Amino acid sequence: MQTQDTIDQLHKQFQDQQHAYAKQPYPNSNQRKQWLKQLLVQLQQHENTLCHAICQDFSHRSIDETRIAEIIPSLSAIKYCIKHLEQWMQPSSKRVGLLFQPAKAYVMPQPLGVVGIIVPWNYPIYLAIGPLCQALAAGNRVMLKMSEFTPQFSQCFQDIISNSFPSDLVCVVTGDTSIAQAFSQLPFNHLLFTGSTAVGKHIMRAASENLTPVTLELGGKSPAIIAQDADFDEAIQRIAFGKAMNSGQTCVAPDYVLVHSTLEQQFIEKYLLALQKFYPHIENNPDYTAIINQKQLERLQHYLQDAKQHGATIHTMTGQTSGRKIAHCVIQQPTTAMKVMQEEIFGPILPVISYTHIDEAIEYINQGARPLALYYFGFNRTQQQYVLQHTHSGGVCFNETLMHVAQEDLPFGGVGASGMGSYHGIEGFKTFSHEKSVFVRPKLSFMKMIYPPYGQWLQKKLFKLYFKKP
Repeated sequence: MQTQDTIDQLHKQFQDQQHAYAKQPYPNSNQRKQWLKQLLVQLQQHENTLCHAICQDFSHRSIDETRIAEIIPSLSAIKYCIKHLEQWMQPSSKRVGLLFQPAKAYVMPQPLGVVGIIVPWNYPIYLAIGPLCQALAAGNRVMLKMSEFTPQFSQCFQDIISNSFPSDLVCVVTGDTSIAQAFSQLPFNHLLFTGSTAVGKHIMRAASENLTPVTLELGGKSPAIIAQDADFDEAIQRIAFGKAMNSGQTCVAPDYVLVHSTLEQQFIEKYLLALQKFYPHIENNPDYTAIINQKQLERLQHYLQDAKQHGATIHTMTGQTSGRKIAHCVIQQPTTAMKVMQEEIFGPILPVISYTHIDEAIEYINQGARPLALYYFGFNRTQQQYVLQHTHSGGVCFNETLMHVAQEDLPFGGVGASGMGSYHGIEGFKTFSHEKSVFVRPKLSFMKMIYPPYGQWLQKKLFKLYFKKP
């Protein structure tokens, strides 16, 4: 199909969803639960097919890793929405001031209409299903634009959705950047984008033409700090796991590590040893995920070449590599002149920076853009709070990596250059709802006391009550 034909079809699908929403602007809880249960059943039935499609798109991605990082969290997200939907849909009562009695006030969550979701390539199941189930729970129609970097998965997902839902309820769109651009220009009632900060700026600019509210889940350089009182070996294991997942192609992966100068060399040795235990060999290892495409591979290789040219020491885990699989490595004492410290890495490269006092680590973090995540390893409560209060990031984990993202009851989102807005659980329901303020007056009312003509004795009494000097 020609690009213009695809764009025309895109506009028609959007209009169909608008018309469907107009006919059913407030689906009841039973209808919404039915949608969610259908989504749950389809994911359970087709999880193996989806996992293998993603594996093909990456040239190789661990099937078990996809199940752990995408299928299980997606199933949990849907079940969480089903369980809490009735409660989320209830109006919430609000206080009415004494002057305005008798009356009542409440907030009613109302479906927005048609929601757009732009899905990235790195976790295409979870980052499609997560916002989709929350948008459906909120009673919306949904259009999803899949990444052109995952053609096998995108086609598979499109087939499953089109066979499970009418297109005026859920519609999956595929295509290149021209289709993505046309998608972002549609007058959605809300648009959620997950991807890079650079592309996020273009999305926001396009959405602004329609005053479409956006949720931007971006990225950045998420630091991990290891304090002197940390369980050093356990911290290394958890950082290695956070970096190894999807070969570092994770928006909340530890981007670099700040470690006390007395522990720097130990960290490098033990970190590579931990990875070696995770992956005794790289080539033909079914657990070791490849880089998504040649362009991303060349970008990572350029980081390493640039770091070497600037005098960095690079330590690499042992193992024969092939195809788009590259070995995990550490860059020791990088500088800000290096590309690897100027951009989000999104791969199995870990710069290590030493510090002598926690304030040095905090100052270094605060010199850069606000990251999507921050990881702190150490058990001193006072120092934990100090780091919390003196840094900005979308989310924080103490003595762990990645796991805050998997909590349905925690909002997930960035701050500053790492994004705006949040979703997950009730936060997602609220993001995809309009919180409509409602004021209800019974037949009886005392508000006539403030009607014109002004100067009546009741108004004078009222003014004395509210404007009396302290």
